[in-house]
Amino acid sequence: MDNRPIGIFDSGVGGLTVFEAIQKRLPNESLIYLGDTARVPYGNRSANTIKKYARNATHLLDQEGIKALVIACNTASAHAYEDLRETYDFPVIGVIEPTAEDAVQTSRSGNIGVIGTRATVNSGSYEKAIQGFRKDANIFQVACPLFVPLAEEGWKDHRVTGLIVDEYFNAFEQTDIDVLLLGCTHYPILRDVIERSIHTHFPDLKVLDCSNATAEQLEKVLMNERILREEIPPQYRFFATDDPERFLKNATAFLANNIQIVEHVEITNV
Repeated sequence: MDNRPIGIFDSGVGGLTVFEAIQKRLPNESLIYLGDTARVPYGNRSANTIKKYARNATHLLDQEGIKALVIACNTASAHAYEDLRETYDFPVIGVIEPTAEDAVQTSRSGNIGVIGTRATVNSGSYEKAIQGFRKDANIFQVACPLFVPLAEEGWKDHRVTGLIVDEYFNAFEQTDIDVLLLGCTHYPILRDVIERSIHTHFPDLKVLDCSNATAEQLEKVLMNERILREEIPPQYRFFATDDPERFLKNATAFLANNIQIVEHVEITNV
């Protein structure tokens, strides 16, 4: 038994999709969420910059006494997962491995589409992870850098969003994918418009995101380490590195459980 909280971080509100999945799967666990909104988006940054941001976010959460860390950001998982695992003693869970495994198990043909930020796509992390589970898989990746700012603005039903989604998805027309993997935790915020667009070309295609697979992986790790929390009720805290009111407004637009307080924090370089 370990009653310390679990730390979760993302560049903005997108990682709350993972937060919610963890909250549902592990209702006894206390959670601390950090949205690095002062530096969102991560996806257009260099690998070294992303590593630095991830280290800084993890250091802040470590100071809060966490027992495990979830990198609720595909870009940070792609570039900083191994670095954080080697640096800290507590378990570190990224979103890429569990999501890749879920995609392989779901796909019948092995033809898998992946959308993500430029940094995630350029890293090749999903391609490597998917082929680690299925060597003959064919991966078709498309970078969608405008999706994060659209999600952060809460434009999930805006007509401009639909036009941008359609434009990006033209790249899949000549493929035969049967699974589309949302390789960014912000993208489920736009899930309705993404599904409308992709199902025009692939009506039977399955759309997957990383939230449930990551929550399941976290549960396995906590059980193996024997650090599940037994005390109830849990506590939830939310941090933002920029305007807390803006974070609160955007977060409550899609998170089922309303957030009452968002604390402003300053991140220091480590």
